[in-house]
Amino acid sequence: MDKYLTASSVPLAISESLKQYPELLQTLLHNRGIVSNESAEQFLNPSYEAHMYDPFLMHDMEKACVRIFEATEAKEKIIIYSDYDCDGIPGGVILHDFFKKIGYENFENYIPDRHEEGYGLNHEAIDIFLKQNAKLVITIDLGTSDIAEVANAQAKGIDVIVTDHHLPKEELPRAYALVNPKLGAYPDPMLCGAGVVFKLVQALIKKYGEYWKISEGYEKWLLDMAGLATLSDMVPLVNENRVIAYYGLKVLQKNRRPGLQKLLAKLNIDARYLVEDDLTFMVTPRLNAASRMDSPMRAFELLRSTDDAEAGALALHLSKINDERKTNVALIMKEVHKILEQREEKEVIIIGNPKWRVGVLGLVAGKITETYSKPAFVWGMEGSEIIKGSCRSDGSVNVVTLMQTATKETFLDFGGHELAGGFSVSNEKVHFLEEELSQAYGKAKNDSRVAVKKDIDMKLSLDAVTMQSYKQIEQMAPFGCGNPKPVFLFEGVELAEVKLFGKEKNHLELSVLSETGKRVKAISFFNTHESFKVPVEKGKRINLIASFDLSRFAGRTELRLRIVDVV
Repeated sequence: MDKYLTASSVPLAISESLKQYPELLQTLLHNRGIVSNESAEQFLNPSYEAHMYDPFLMHDMEKACVRIFEATEAKEKIIIYSDYDCDGIPGGVILHDFFKKIGYENFENYIPDRHEEGYGLNHEAIDIFLKQNAKLVITIDLGTSDIAEVANAQAKGIDVIVTDHHLPKEELPRAYALVNPKLGAYPDPMLCGAGVVFKLVQALIKKYGEYWKISEGYEKWLLDMAGLATLSDMVPLVNENRVIAYYGLKVLQKNRRPGLQKLLAKLNIDARYLVEDDLTFMVTPRLNAASRMDSPMRAFELLRSTDDAEAGALALHLSKINDERKTNVALIMKEVHKILEQREEKEVIIIGNPKWRVGVLGLVAGKITETYSKPAFVWGMEGSEIIKGSCRSDGSVNVVTLMQTATKETFLDFGGHELAGGFSVSNEKVHFLEEELSQAYGKAKNDSRVAVKKDIDMKLSLDAVTMQSYKQIEQMAPFGCGNPKPVFLFEGVELAEVKLFGKEKNHLELSVLSETGKRVKAISFFNTHESFKVPVEKGKRINLIASFDLSRFAGRTELRLRIVDVV
């Protein structure tokens, strides 16, 4: 139990203004720092009209809108240049759908190849755009650190509008416009890349919607893509992000895109009850598999497709390559465990192999962080002449700050946000990476603004596992970064039954009993009775740490617990 913090282990001084809510909901709000009636109402009942900010508060937004309008009036060739992940790709779909809506055809979506071109703008792509007589490039989820590439495009007569959310460095690109919530004084600097481009479309409609004959509020239909990206990209689900994720899920539940219809059908997910876990654990990995194992355009085509046959073929293809991706990650993780078993423990884990596929290293870094509770930097060289890698934070440090704190010569390039990033390093420097990042960790950790959440919200009895409790918890959704799913401690419960399920018998199901005789099912995917430090045997009493879980598998609704740990 030592590694867990219980928020309610001391009496809570609940604010009087929260007393109107049920006790469980009061505690959950309090644990998340929501203590006034006004902030509770805003959190529990997000309003698109009241809680979304004026898009023109964002840096260079007016300038960007005017330039895009001029380009459409002059019929100039526009390139939408987006990143290859599940932030940039949905962002590219937002702008694609917007141009289609206003009847503008002289544009093209371009997504760089993760392996051949790497992250960001590149000079070779700019040369291609020149040959196509492009006059405007709009970036999505990239561009803030592409100083030379933006200068090259501008010098050759291509204006660049950078829309991005990554942390700006000291030197900014001399783009035509820099639309980034981390520049200036935008009220929510933590938007994802697709969230930024959604605000751009919101601004364009606000300024020119009447001219284009677009009905007010049309952009709300694009919240499905902004919401998908917000939930996928590990940005805090508070403030404006909460509004985007909340309404994004509502649009996704209407399931208007053939590509998502086919993908959800293949995954046996009923879109009407779609929740954030369905997206982050099932949909997002399949979309990201496109760039990791094939071309990111396959994911883009799936999301923007209006043809059932094309959508079906793409859903099948993405599922197949996602299975290949899982195998790849599992093999690398097996190697990682072997190496780390023989190594001295450091504050930061740095590990790599020239043979490892660069496209899956972010997933590997995430799994290492999850398993070892330390920041992880993982590198590979596959298909590249230089060493490239991905990093993930365990919440103890901002990985961008950590990379900035290391010596300037350490990295050839790096970028990202608080919890995730990417980097490249020379063959010579990779040998010193562990030493330099370990030294930088102490200072970066002190400077870090990343919040470490409490693990356990409160103690509950199994008798409290009811639909009434679930409905209170559900009001806090969607859950994710910055708004973790509530976790509860059930002390001294009796194990009435222990069994494994699934084709490979690799999932655990427990039946637990309360002192009053109430029986509750608790499950854990990809764990067995040997996965925990305490014995999980029929008849034993355990302390169960779990969250509430409503299953709708095969059309049957069942309230159960999702196991976090057994202690």
